[in-house]
Amino acid sequence: MRLPLVLLWLGAATACGPGRGFTRRHGPRRITPLVFNQHDPNISENSKSASGPPEGRITREDEKFRDLVPNYNPDIDFKDDEGTGADRLMTQRCKEKLNTLAISVMNQWPGVRLRVIEGWDEENSHQDNSLHYEGRAVDLTTSDRDRSKYGMLARLAVEAGFDWVFYESRSYIHCSVKTESSVGTGAGCFPSGSIVHTEEGPRDIAVLKKGDRILAAADDGKMVYSEVLTFIDRDPNVTRQYIEVTAENGVTITTTPSHLLLLAAADSWRESFAMNIEVGDVLLTRGHGSVMRPSRVVKTRMVSRKGVYAPLTKTGTIIVDDALASCYALVRSHALAHAAMAPLRWMADWTSSNEVSRGVHWYAKALYNVGDYVLPSSYKYH
Repeated sequence: MRLPLVLLWLGAATACGPGRGFTRRHGPRRITPLVFNQHDPNISENSKSASGPPEGRITREDEKFRDLVPNYNPDIDFKDDEGTGADRLMTQRCKEKLNTLAISVMNQWPGVRLRVIEGWDEENSHQDNSLHYEGRAVDLTTSDRDRSKYGMLARLAVEAGFDWVFYESRSYIHCSVKTESSVGTGAGCFPSGSIVHTEEGPRDIAVLKKGDRILAAADDGKMVYSEVLTFIDRDPNVTRQYIEVTAENGVTITTTPSHLLLLAAADSWRESFAMNIEVGDVLLTRGHGSVMRPSRVVKTRMVSRKGVYAPLTKTGTIIVDDALASCYALVRSHALAHAAMAPLRWMADWTSSNEVSRGVHWYAKALYNVGDYVLPSSYKYH
């Protein structure tokens, strides 16, 4: 099936669901400028609901430096006082929001471009723990440097999806974003050292291969062995923040915050983003025979782990570290995600090669990007 048809299918499926459908578009709404010293949201930049806490400076010698991407958008002016190109370097999320804002600026003021006066900082010119040191923040003006536009520029930045916007100075606005891992950039994943069960016995998820059969769950909730068709995401070298969820029977599953865990419910299971799991929720854990065993959550915490692995099985489910999870993330509906990923499962079935590329699978990346525009906000991870 060609990709455009798949995306239309996803849009149609979304429109049939609860909440705001794909077809219910309203006319343009009036937006109001931010006022000087206002920030949106009205909480600290380092709050989890805004851009989140700093994770440490990135230097050119750090392994994390390769996660910064250059922005060569011709519709954006970069001041680049240092002459090193540092202002063009940023996280992928920051780049995406900046490019979106650039379009809004041109639409709002024909002939005017967005201007970046500060991006990634390697000169120690900001306060300690500034998100500029991580490529997660930018300071912005318009190309004509008309200060009367900056309040509206700040509002456009909010609309473009920056996680925190501050009309900080009369001469610029400050914008920042969450870390890639905290919003589940890429796919939902499990770290190296996570254990899956093959027909031959337990195995580290890091050595799992296409074609292996691992323990999962069927639609009726019974445990079955399901074939690994491909990986939605796979990178042994990256380090991410994970949620560690511990149940009273000792089972502990570690996964990215945006990954869907499948919890016990009266009619088989219900899904929840890992970040939203609370003490008292009930995990479905590996039991005896084909029956899953419920166990109440007693603790959750954030941890940092190396490696990201997101196997895709035929059933769309996986048992990792003895707990049941969906193979999917970012969309708060296992059934919808499973339907939207059907073409990827078919393509993987037709491909004889066992080679799995590093990073997010192109199909999943395209689907997630379109989902940002098509899905109602109630379905998406924030």
